[in-house]
Amino acid sequence: MIDIRITPNKNELGKQAAALGAEAIRAAITRHGEATIIVATGASQFEMLQNLVVAEGIDWSKVTAFHLDEYVGLPESHPASFRGYLRERFLAPLAVKPAFNFVNGEGDPTAETQRLNALIAGRRIDLCFAGFGENCHLAFNDPPADFETEEPYIVVTLDEACRNQQFGEGWFESFEAVPEQAISMSIRQILKSELIVLSVPDARKAQAVKDALEGDVTPLHPASILQRHPNTVLFLDPPAASLLNKG
Repeated sequence: MIDIRITPNKNELGKQAAALGAEAIRAAITRHGEATIIVATGASQFEMLQNLVVAEGIDWSKVTAFHLDEYVGLPESHPASFRGYLRERFLAPLAVKPAFNFVNGEGDPTAETQRLNALIAGRRIDLCFAGFGENCHLAFNDPPADFETEEPYIVVTLDEACRNQQFGEGWFESFEAVPEQAISMSIRQILKSELIVLSVPDARKAQAVKDALEGDVTPLHPASILQRHPNTVLFLDPPAASLLNKG
């Protein structure tokens, strides 16, 4: 069952999502002496990250972070690079940096997935920040998503709807410039997170929200798998929630 929280606006969405995440990080450090988190990127995470980096009481030196995905073949200097995004919006504002395991899409993607899989194998994941796409993707697991693979990171092919979203958000100068492949955390690895905090604003996500929450669990709507996760909290703004059944 997904805990759905509809917030007044995007700014409040970011505050509430960051507050819940910060609480989980502090609790993990208290309980285990450390915390491992997964950090998401994209336009949906702007407000959450702005609030997370100023959250009080987090000893970031005791945090290890992974991120969800990165384009294959895209240099970090490119405006759409998720490594660049996270260095700018997450790491740069922090006085004390967490240990961060970046996904590097510039080399051999198969070798990179093997490297990452060895790093994350067997780790307790206390918290995953995420969102989902206009096509209901979770990370870069576009429909039909692989619900079965046990590999933590996989190489995926991006569908047209996903690539259109990336172009439409202004990350690339043309649709053709959007890479066709990415390295993505797999569905099963995401589901291993003890808490999943989702930030999903904007009217353009409304159909995906409806499909994820009110439809069947199906690889055709990848985020629908979160219906089976025991501890997922979804933060929406009113436009993103606009197609949900009000009953």
